[in-house]
Amino acid sequence: MKITENTVASIHFTVCTQDGTQIDSSRQGAPMDYLQGSHYLIQGLENELEGKQGGDKFVIDVSPELAYGERYEELVQVVPMSMFAGMEVNPGMTFRATTDDGEQSVMVIDVTDDEVVIDGNHPLSGLTLNFDVEVLSVRAATDEEIAHGHPHSAQGCGHNH
Repeated sequence: MKITENTVASIHFTVCTQDGTQIDSSRQGAPMDYLQGSHYLIQGLENELEGKQGGDKFVIDVSPELAYGERYEELVQVVPMSMFAGMEVNPGMTFRATTDDGEQSVMVIDVTDDEVVIDGNHPLSGLTLNFDVEVLSVRAATDEEIAHGHPHSAQGCGHNH
C-alpha cells in the first residue's frame, strides 16, 4: 500500500541540520506513526512521503519555507525584566506571550539585570533540514483515526475527544 491521504505510515527518521548536527531521530526507539494529510509533519516531509510504501528509503533536504519557516529578526525583542516580576528567568525558557496576532510561543535568549531578550521564531526557523527516512509500513486509517486527525495505538487514543 502506498502512502496517500488518510493512511497511517510507520517510519524511522533522522533529521539533521545542513552541517550534520543531529536534531532528532527515532532509530534508537519506537518508530513514529503519523496520519498522512493531518499536517502533523512539516509540509516538505509530508509531501515527499506521498506515494512511498513500506521498504522505501530516501534522503531529502527540506527548505525553511516547507519546514519551520524563515527567520524574522523583528520577532526578537527586548522587554523589561519587570514583565517577569517574581519569576526567575533564564535563557532557554519558553513562555506563551499574547501578541496582536494572538498567543505565541517565545524563548528567552538572553537576560540582563534590567532586560530580557525573547525570540518568537521557531528554534528551527531559517534552517534547511536533512531527513533520512525509512518507511516501515503503511495501512489504511480507521474512521475514528480520520475523525480524530491522528493514528491510534492498540491501546486506543490515549486521550478523550
